Amino acid sequence: MKKTFTVDKVFYQKLFRIALPVMFQNLMLASVAAGDALMLGRLDQNSMAAVSLATQIQFVQNILVGAFVAALTILGAQYWGKEDKATITDLTNMTMRLSVGLSALFFLGCVLFPETLMKLFAGDPELIRIGAGYLRIAGWSYLLTGISQVYLGNMKVTDHVTRSAWISSGAVVLNILFNAIFIFGLFGIPAMGARGAALATLLARAIELAWAVISSFGKDYVRPDLAGILGLRKTAKGQAAAVKSATEKSAGVQATAGDVRTGSLWGDFCRCMLPLLGASALWGIGFTSYTAVMGHLGTDAAAANSVSAVVRDLMCCLSNGVAAAAEIMVGNELGSGHLERGKEYGIRLSRLSIVLGIFSMIVILLVTWPVVHFMILTDEARKLLVGMMIIMAVYMIGRTVNTVVINGVFGAGGDTLFDMYSLAVMMWGIAVPLAFLGAFVFHWPVLVCYACTCVDEVGKFPWVYAHFKKYKWVRDLTR
Repeated sequence: MKKTFTVDKVFYQKLFRIALPVMFQNLMLASVAAGDALMLGRLDQNSMAAVSLATQIQFVQNILVGAFVAALTILGAQYWGKEDKATITDLTNMTMRLSVGLSALFFLGCVLFPETLMKLFAGDPELIRIGAGYLRIAGWSYLLTGISQVYLGNMKVTDHVTRSAWISSGAVVLNILFNAIFIFGLFGIPAMGARGAALATLLARAIELAWAVISSFGKDYVRPDLAGILGLRKTAKGQAAAVKSATEKSAGVQATAGDVRTGSLWGDFCRCMLPLLGASALWGIGFTSYTAVMGHLGTDAAAANSVSAVVRDLMCCLSNGVAAAAEIMVGNELGSGHLERGKEYGIRLSRLSIVLGIFSMIVILLVTWPVVHFMILTDEARKLLVGMMIIMAVYMIGRTVNTVVINGVFGAGGDTLFDMYSLAVMMWGIAVPLAFLGAFVFHWPVLVCYACTCVDEVGKFPWVYAHFKKYKWVRDLTR
């Protein structure tokens, strides 16, 4: 593909138009955790650490729901390139059905068994008590989140990414304001501490969902419908397959089961979604295992890890935004049949990810001193936090490249199995066993255990690059 200034200009216009709103949206979402940490950190170290551990439940839910929404995004981006709105509606209905079912399970677990869930992440009775109180309230918001995230994912692939960002960002601003009111007890409201942070989250999520649903009735929006969600209406692809089958029968041609199965949108969705779900489960459970390890190494380790996690999540907004842009940009080109242009876009984005990784490392090193001295921590927790920030700075190079290439470029072409394989080997075969052995068998220092939790992203960097060069992700997934 010939590289001209005009092509470069179009590429960067698309990149900024999609990536900037998503970056801003992710930044605002990460700001909720930052706001919780800052405000609760001004009260006491235990409240901050307990809420950080408790929110790992929602983290797992978000990861799994994210797999459903990612499948919607991958297929939706390609069908949007073909201007097929009916199929995008069908995909949204399928995604909503799965997301609501999964979110209901997390809601019930948090409301009915919060102490049991907290014991997975902490051994200290005080942390368990505070965290359980948080989950009893916040659990209600998890059900709402499962619905709103599907609406927002739909908006991203149907050229309403800015509206999606505004909705999420508006909800975050409200969440932070509600945090201040309920945590500290402003305007005559009693101070609620960690339970106040949970109530703030619940109210903000309710407003976010209402805003998303109302917006979906606007002109040129694609929205789910109740009949499709409940499976009472055939999908557009299913209807097409039925018409084809009837036509073949009237013409005396025997339609095979394979014809209908091949034309099934649900089959396409599952082939794309199941590897994503497997990878998300491996990554989400693995990441919460890291948090559980740090939580069982003492309150100082838990507190330092909770602060470093906030910094990491804020910095990851950059790579998440570019990955979302890569998934949509490359997917649009592949779905519209422009395979060479899609391949060229993927190559450029992979190179850009290396630059962004180095930039992320530098930023984390620069903010280490102000972050460490702003939080109210014990002297031991401060020392641990400095070491964690330095380790994390190196980790961010691998994390950034892997996020953009695996989640963005590979995902755009439906190359979703690679992520599951790489996580099974690097995270569950190496990093998780090392962290558990180091913490509970060999009793390594806290920072060594923390470094073990970071080895997977750095270790799979060469593997990702080698797979990228095979170009298996250059595929048109539409029918």
